[in-house]
Amino acid sequence: MTGRLDGKVAVVTGAGSGIGRAAAALFAREGAAVAIMDLSGSAGKETADEITGSGAPALAICADVSDPGQVDGAFAEVLREFGQLDVLYNNAGVNSAGSVLDATDDDWERAFAVNARGTFLCSRAAARPMTQAGRGSIINQGSVAAMVGVANFASYCASKGAVVALTRSMAVDLSPRGVRVNVICPGTVYTPLMKPMLTARGGGDLAKGLAMTTAKYPVGRLGTPEDIAAVALFLASDESAFVTGSVIAADGGMTAA
Repeated sequence: MTGRLDGKVAVVTGAGSGIGRAAAALFAREGAAVAIMDLSGSAGKETADEITGSGAPALAICADVSDPGQVDGAFAEVLREFGQLDVLYNNAGVNSAGSVLDATDDDWERAFAVNARGTFLCSRAAARPMTQAGRGSIINQGSVAAMVGVANFASYCASKGAVVALTRSMAVDLSPRGVRVNVICPGTVYTPLMKPMLTARGGGDLAKGLAMTTAKYPVGRLGTPEDIAAVALFLASDESAFVTGSVIAADGGMTAA
């Protein structure tokens, strides 16, 4: 442990699995008390139990990030438990397949409800105590899909594009009040969330879809949850004190190719 987050309290949404779980565990190892917020109460508890089992403080909260009441209640619980809030990692998100020709209204509404509105609601709830304290770091989860066109993912691309625009606006509003706001745009990270997309890309064959996707990455592999968690740690720490409003592509060179 190097203590890069000693004395800080962090909230990680969607921390029941994948990138969120990796980030929550890493933040805890670096000294933070971590609140795990997830739609799945059992998955969030598993993450929290892993952290507390290692001797670090953690709190599991079951909440839907698209519901204003649940979000406000969750952040109130964090403040009651830990007394402060220093870091928010808006990691919770959903995929939504389909082009503008065949995506349904429900596809669009769900993508924006979780990816865009969820980021807005959690950021609003976190920004209030952060600005009162005059410090904080909000890290949003974008995607390379916000930077380049991805076939048959119209709703997802649009929702992640909204997250990037929201990040820039929040940075302008909040940075003068001591709160930095940045967005990570990962390339494809091999998590359970990505398996349906990879299978569809391979025409029903997961291995074929995986090979097709990997070919797009100059580094020759897909990302891991730990790759993205490491970027989030930098943005959560005081090492990034002069970084705000930034769009950081953690994509193995995909958007450079």
